[in-house]
Amino acid sequence: MRVALVNPISRRSEGYHTLGSLIPQLGLQVLAQLVPPGHQVELIDEVFGTAPTETLLAQGRYDLVGVTGYSSGATRAYEIAAACRRHGLPTIMGGPHASACPDEAAPHFDSVAIGECDEIWPQIVDDAAAGRLQPRYHGRLSNLDDKGLGRASQLLRPINGQYDVSAIQTSRGCPVGCEYCSVTLYNGPEIRRRRIADIVDEWNQTPKKFIFVVDDNFFGVGPKHAEWAKELLRAIIKHGQRRLWFSQTTINMGDDPEGLRLAYKAGCRGMLVGFETFNARALKAYHKGINRNNLARYQELVNGFHRAGISVFGGFIIGADEDTPETVADTAVQAVRMGVDIIQITNLTPLPGTRMYDRFKAEGRLVAMSYPEDWERYTFTETVYRPAQMTARELDEAIFELRYAAARQSWVVKRAIRTFFRTRSLTTALFVLGMNRGWKRMAKSQVPVDAQRYGLVPQPSARMQRVLDSFRMHFWSPASAVP
Repeated sequence: MRVALVNPISRRSEGYHTLGSLIPQLGLQVLAQLVPPGHQVELIDEVFGTAPTETLLAQGRYDLVGVTGYSSGATRAYEIAAACRRHGLPTIMGGPHASACPDEAAPHFDSVAIGECDEIWPQIVDDAAAGRLQPRYHGRLSNLDDKGLGRASQLLRPINGQYDVSAIQTSRGCPVGCEYCSVTLYNGPEIRRRRIADIVDEWNQTPKKFIFVVDDNFFGVGPKHAEWAKELLRAIIKHGQRRLWFSQTTINMGDDPEGLRLAYKAGCRGMLVGFETFNARALKAYHKGINRNNLARYQELVNGFHRAGISVFGGFIIGADEDTPETVADTAVQAVRMGVDIIQITNLTPLPGTRMYDRFKAEGRLVAMSYPEDWERYTFTETVYRPAQMTARELDEAIFELRYAAARQSWVVKRAIRTFFRTRSLTTALFVLGMNRGWKRMAKSQVPVDAQRYGLVPQPSARMQRVLDSFRMHFWSPASAVP
């Protein structure tokens, strides 16, 4: 049997993601690895564009089409399913959105898989081959240490494009449990680890020299988690091929000099840290206690990453009930002054299946509910609910103003220079240079979209001037380097 695995994207942001690094859809690579012998599998990833997908599916080369999907890609997923039905192709949908909204997905697909599918995927493929595909499959949280699960088919590339980097996962799950996040719902509150020997073996087979370690929380939140991470890093240092990489972690990693030293030696050049906000009340509402407990130490912990040679990719979310339009500029200025090397500011987005989505729906605050069409608006670049202290448009315009300012300024190279002075690492500075170049390209691509959406171009304002002054004072100056 021939299987196609498809990653759909939102057309509202088509082309936006291709301006940064082209990162593999790891979930599909993991399923490809688990396809039983005797079957063939191909990947179609719409991060490379939506145009070829239906043509490829209409060529009679497949017997089963499996579609994953975040909520922003659900609308497109249903269109792909309709095209498959026109050609008589059996379809199944899994992933976060199908798991959160199985009853919505069911009319569009022949089958829906709920939860992690590692252990049930071989059975699904065999059922499809035998013509007995079931309407529903229920997966469970897999024991990644037991059967060597979680490994990706690293050498399998999409038939419609080529990734820039490799991706690998060492663990699943996150105990933090943020109100807006679907990770704990989908992957559980316990961090489950793969076998270190399996990770190193896959590490050495990755075809690219740069890796995105896609763990939601690489270092974890306690001594037990930290010790496992350090054991993995020692194994990579001793047995792994030379690779540079970055991952995602919580802020507490900045307080572990040994872990940071090992991470740098193992090739880590950046960590995405979810700061989310500088407001303690907002952190409490988000249920992000680990950040609230360390809020007063943000600067100290950022310095810890820098002393080890590792850059900080800071993730910030705007739209909490405490936030106003001024929060966007305030957040950008504080992040710059703190020395965050790469800054990502996104709209708070209540995803289906999260406590925040349920709360906002109960309170009548969701404004994008014409499903499935409106799922394409859940891209983290648009406000889909009513904020407490501003309108949705006011928040969108404030973030648009920041993007507009950043897209027009010449700051990327000077930002990398400051990273070099802070980290004393040329490879880290080059990583920051590449990431910020991609971020600026994405900002430039989004500016005309926002300008058309709002019918305006931002005019000089006191708020914008504060951001630009901060760029000049702090983005460019190496004088604030960590000693």
